[in-house]
Amino acid sequence: MHDPYPNQASGLRLLKPAQPVRVLAVTSGKGGVGKTSVSVNLAVALAMAGRKVMLLDGDLGLANIDVMLGLQPSCNLAHVLDGKCTLEDTVLEGPAGVMVVPASSGKQHMAELSPVQHAGLVQAFSELSRPLDTLIVDTAAGIAGSVITFSQASQHVIVVVTNDPTSLTDAYALIKVLNRDHGIRRIQVLANMARSAAEVREIYENLRRVAEKFLDVTLSFMGSVPEDEWLKRAVRHQRAVVDAYPNSPSAKAFHQLAAKADRWSLPQGARGNLEFFVERLVHRAAAVIPA
Repeated sequence: MHDPYPNQASGLRLLKPAQPVRVLAVTSGKGGVGKTSVSVNLAVALAMAGRKVMLLDGDLGLANIDVMLGLQPSCNLAHVLDGKCTLEDTVLEGPAGVMVVPASSGKQHMAELSPVQHAGLVQAFSELSRPLDTLIVDTAAGIAGSVITFSQASQHVIVVVTNDPTSLTDAYALIKVLNRDHGIRRIQVLANMARSAAEVREIYENLRRVAEKFLDVTLSFMGSVPEDEWLKRAVRHQRAVVDAYPNSPSAKAFHQLAAKADRWSLPQGARGNLEFFVERLVHRAAAVIPA
């Protein structure tokens, strides 16, 4: 194929006042729907638009953002938990200056952290002094504890779905848990690998109809990413499609999605930087820890 596109629960440190950070959790009901690709390309597209973006690999046991971007971390979140390095030590530079925080892969204990450990891990973010206005958390798939924790602490939750019966069923199960058990009432739906506008409408309407009938949740349609051979090629070459093939259909879609996400509301009353995210996460974790 010819390439036409050359180009912890107490003692929070108070931080210097700064612009509040917009935090997006990208998740899905099942694996294999392109969730990590969505996280990576949203992050790079926002960075290309001038935002200072950090991308956190929140799939604590099966991390793959570093692999997707061809990065080779010398330390990751597992080392932070073990006290072998600081969070600052883990940060890698990705495309367009995206700050990437890698997690570990193939370590079961990382996928089974307690709420206190989740809080302690993310609280480490309060020690970062880097300027930042957007944090994207690529969560694990399904309803693992880390998915719930990160989703609750974020301001906006994006659920990635495809027009596959299991994807839709598992997405609804995730939305149900987030809504009924954890009080999340607004969720963005992103249709991935879409083959047509009609398919996109079908994916969203099927999910919205069931959710509004049985749950107290508002689903909003964020948009879609088309099925695209250039995206598959970018994945094989360990690059973000918005960087590798900027004129491809999927790259254009990611830029539109990033522009939309950039208009979403910022936290009100936050003192700035990542304090908002950390305080919310610690509050949620502490609420389920017996005295």
